[in-house]
Amino acid sequence: MDCQAGYAKRLLEVNLSDKNIRTSPLEDKMLMKFLGGGGLAAQLFLERFSPGTDPLSPENPLIVMTGPLVGTRLPGTSRFAICARSPLTGFWGIGTCGGNFGPELKFAGYDGILLEGASEKPVYLVVDDESVDIQDASDLWGKDIYDVTDILKERHSGTRKPKILAIGQAGENQVLYASIANDKAHYIGRTGMGAVMGSKQLKAIVVRGTGKVLPALEEKYEAVRSSVMEKCKSSMVAQSLQSMGTAAAMDLGMMTGDVPIRNWTGAEFEGSGQIGGPAMTADYLTKVHACYACPIACKRVVKVDSGPYQTAEGPGPEYETCCTFGSYIENDNLEGIIKANELCNLYGLDTITCGATIAFAMECYEKGILTAADTDGIELKWGDIDAALKMLEKIATRQGIGDILAEGSTRAAKKIGNGAEDLVVAVKGLELPAHDPRGFHGMGLEYAVGYRGACHLQHMSLYIEQGMSSFEEAGFKDDYIGTESQGKAEMVLLSQNMGVPASSICLCVFAYACMDVQDVADMIHSVTGREFSAQDLLDAGERIWLLMRGMTNLMGATGADDRLPPNSLIPLEASMSAGSVPDMDLMIKEYYALRGLDANGVPTMEVLKKAGLTALADKLYAGK
Repeated sequence: MDCQAGYAKRLLEVNLSDKNIRTSPLEDKMLMKFLGGGGLAAQLFLERFSPGTDPLSPENPLIVMTGPLVGTRLPGTSRFAICARSPLTGFWGIGTCGGNFGPELKFAGYDGILLEGASEKPVYLVVDDESVDIQDASDLWGKDIYDVTDILKERHSGTRKPKILAIGQAGENQVLYASIANDKAHYIGRTGMGAVMGSKQLKAIVVRGTGKVLPALEEKYEAVRSSVMEKCKSSMVAQSLQSMGTAAAMDLGMMTGDVPIRNWTGAEFEGSGQIGGPAMTADYLTKVHACYACPIACKRVVKVDSGPYQTAEGPGPEYETCCTFGSYIENDNLEGIIKANELCNLYGLDTITCGATIAFAMECYEKGILTAADTDGIELKWGDIDAALKMLEKIATRQGIGDILAEGSTRAAKKIGNGAEDLVVAVKGLELPAHDPRGFHGMGLEYAVGYRGACHLQHMSLYIEQGMSSFEEAGFKDDYIGTESQGKAEMVLLSQNMGVPASSICLCVFAYACMDVQDVADMIHSVTGREFSAQDLLDAGERIWLLMRGMTNLMGATGADDRLPPNSLIPLEASMSAGSVPDMDLMIKEYYALRGLDANGVPTMEVLKKAGLTALADKLYAGK
């Protein structure tokens, strides 16, 4: 089935408890109001499900959602979102990734899939255009992601290879930060969506489609595509990503104070040059890989030929993984990081939370809070990648100490006690990604107020604050660059209003960083045929941010949760951001006033109604 004007206008609904399968319509008004991705998923959750549902119960839906540009040939538009109440944080959970699954789902004639209930035995879902079937996965349960993907591609091979979403053993074991893989190379890791999928005993989703995504305004679409493709090819951001991948940020980050070290307490790490983009490219790169229709090709394919960390040719570690299994634990062995990345991929683990949780455990070990008797005899010493690899496998299989660390650092610390909670580096239960707010104060505010916890992707602050993209037409100023806290609240609000709708239309931030706001508005207009301005994009960003923030409030978050952890606020005199600490009280006060949040961090009734979120306002203020 072809998708006219960007949308299929259909949602595939699958109940895994009673095996009921149906297709329901998506109304134009809702689509243009919430666009797609996490925004549309949040609205569906708000309308139909309880925010108090147990994240690992059959009542928690798992929502897979694309956006209007997905399946076109516009650059950076291959992404999709998976949402549910997060088992890791207890708040609104959203993860996104690129690859080819999102476009394939659109080619099959669906904007998204809503999965309810839970199967009594392992199953997988097959979507082949109009044909949808739930099949037995007993022979797949217990297998890793690479094996499952290969088996299903062969089993369902035909004139066109299917695209696969799958979980590994970590998802089966409901590790709270289990990931979901798209064809072995692309991972939805953040907030534990793989654990939700595992709780439903859903091992995989197989999709094959033969339709097309047809833009409403063909001539305008071709002109816009030509323009943004050229921008992506000529941008310094794109050229850096193409030549060195995301790990290129390691060298730049060390020069700007962006790279966290030793569970966020270290100021210097001499081994950083050995684990970044140049080293990976020179010694282990076999080829590059791109998401569907993307000219940037930031993905690295690597191989370690021999030795204790030998790995087959496969997806290489991103910048975040080079930090969490590198600088976070003071490990300078890149081969060990590549092995850790491979194991996380096979088992299905978020490399950010997994590496950060191991770094937390290492600091607990250093301080005597954990001993070898607690860690099954593993000496969790700084720099020991072998100890980290052993711990990684224990986490994925929930063995020994791994059963505690599989809960994430926040929950693990509560179980460990004895001061362990002071060593956790997370916001709202989600471990911080590898960008240090002491170097860039706006990132600190983003982490603190984020609706899913500490997040580096649902906004554009990273590019604006570090001077990589200006976005002047959206109202950004030169003085947003730098470590000062004054004025960062305004920058963060604008960056969210830009970044959130990009996430909802499922546009990659790397491509977005090469464009401007008007380009994105023009892309939406050319594909949907609806008049859509730059201001419309920013208005949608505000609306969707308030919606997802309100969802997290409904799930229990308050202003008390909008705080950075202690380790991230220690002045580091020897670092490139020496002595710099974000003034969180100032920034949060300014941000709350600008965004329209009350003293408890909840959007006011007036702000919600102005944004057209009456249903959310009624739920947040019921009985008040």
